[in-house]
Amino acid sequence: MRIKVLGCSGGVGPGLRTTSLLVDDEILIDAGTGVGDLSLAQQRRISHVFLSHSHLDHVCGLAFMADNLFDLIDRPIAVHATRQTLEAVRQHVFNWTIWPDFSKLPNEEQPLLRFSEIEVGAPTDLGGDRRLTAFKVLHTVPAVGYALESPRGTFAFSGDTWANDDIWAFLNGLPRLDKLMIEIAFPDEQVELGAASRHFTPSLLASELRKLKHHPELFLTHHKPGCEQLIEKQCRTALKDWRYHHLQRGDLITS
Repeated sequence: MRIKVLGCSGGVGPGLRTTSLLVDDEILIDAGTGVGDLSLAQQRRISHVFLSHSHLDHVCGLAFMADNLFDLIDRPIAVHATRQTLEAVRQHVFNWTIWPDFSKLPNEEQPLLRFSEIEVGAPTDLGGDRRLTAFKVLHTVPAVGYALESPRGTFAFSGDTWANDDIWAFLNGLPRLDKLMIEIAFPDEQVELGAASRHFTPSLLASELRKLKHHPELFLTHHKPGCEQLIEKQCRTALKDWRYHHLQRGDLITS
């Protein structure tokens, strides 16, 4: 699998894009502002979108991509998410007030977007010996992470999450875990804000990682703009026993 990081920041600014991963040029995991860097030809190749949760920084790119592709493709894009996330996106984004309802355009029989509910823990066959499984995480809204498995390895993406045992129980149940993309939004000085908004800090993540029986390569994401250097400094101590990288827009992860 080839995973291109379209966006991995906890905010926007020059060179910063919010969360979106492009898998093998045809699948999106989350659809933040990073989707906007894809050409129309690249957007036309996307057949599936998997959303981790309903927050704007993870879904706004889907609205603009749908608008771009209207009249340019003749098959629906499958948008997969949990029932709660789909309900939120349909009620608050594709509601004819914030944005057109592309699940009914150009018509209900052949819409541009086709919403599909996923079940946590049930694998989805992506073809090419690839499968994707949603797992429960803890955030301020119902949220999931995703595990991508292929014969060559396993990659997991936490989405937005905070300290909880569900994530580690699922990951420990995987036969292997080669690479883990996990968030750190705030430095340790903002641990209370992290708790309120359900985001990790370096020290809290280090403590939680002791529950993980695997020892994957870590890809750190979702740093809030302006906090990057302090987070990186604190990770050098907190994660000194781990191999890790601070993700940047445009990075490639292979598995």
